[in-house]
Amino acid sequence: INPRDGAIYYWDNSLGLGTRAVILSSLPGAADVPAVSRQIIVSDVDRKVIAFGCTDILTGVQDRLLIRWSDTENPAVWTPLETNSAGGIRIPTGSEFVAAVETKSEILVWTDDAVHSLRYVGAPFEYSISRIGSSSIAAPNAAVTVNDVTFWMGQNGFFQYDGRIVGLPCSVKDYVFNDLNVNQAEKIVAGSNISFNEVWWFYPSANSNENDRYVMYNYNERAWSVGTLARTFWIDRGIEDYPRAASTDGYIYFH
Repeated sequence: INPRDGAIYYWDNSLGLGTRAVILSSLPGAADVPAVSRQIIVSDVDRKVIAFGCTDILTGVQDRLLIRWSDTENPAVWTPLETNSAGGIRIPTGSEFVAAVETKSEILVWTDDAVHSLRYVGAPFEYSISRIGSSSIAAPNAAVTVNDVTFWMGQNGFFQYDGRIVGLPCSVKDYVFNDLNVNQAEKIVAGSNISFNEVWWFYPSANSNENDRYVMYNYNERAWSVGTLARTFWIDRGIEDYPRAASTDGYIYFH
C-alpha cells in the first residue's frame, strides 16, 4: 500500500482483518526500503515490488525520476547485492514521474512530458527503460489497460497504446476539456467495463471540486458518450461479477 508521496505499507492477510498494515521498513530483515514513493506496482512477471519516484538509496532524498525494485519475492529487501535481484534505474526524460500501468509485456511509465516502456530483461540488470513517445497524462489514475491495449486521458486529448501511441479522434473533446476544473485534474480516474467494450474517465467539471462527470469510449464501435456521475474510483469485474466504484457520497457501488 502506498499513499502518493508517502511511505510503503505491508499487510499480511493471514492475520485477518483485525490486524493493521505496518510500514514495510519495520518488517524483520528489512533493508533500504524507500522511505517515500509516488506509486508502487507488484510485478506479475518477476514478483518484485517496484517503487516509482522514490527516495535515493544513497542520499535518502526523494528523486521523482528514480525507479527502484525489491528482491524477488522479498518485498522488504531493497539493497542491491550480487546475491539478490534488487536494483534501480532512472527515467531518462522528463522532470517528474506521474503514473505507471502494467500491461502483459511491459510497464508504461509517464513523466510530465513523455511515456516510457519499462521491461523486465533478467539478470544482471533486471529492467531496461526506453522512451517511446511524447504524450502527457492528465492524472496519476487516468490510464487503464484492456486486452493489452492501454487507454489514457492526456492534457488535451485521448490516446491508446498497442505497441505504438495513437491519438483517438474524439467527437466530445471540446465538451470535456472546455468544462474541466484543471485545478482538480489530479482526481481524474479511468476504468474499464470489459463486458461492454468500454473505457470510462470520471473528471471534475469546471464548477466542481470533485469528479461529477464522465466521458466514455466504446473501442469496438469507436463511439463516445458523456454524462453526469460522481465516481472517484472504478474497478472492473473480476473477483466480483460486476464493476465496483467509489463515490463522493462515501458509498461503494456495484454497477
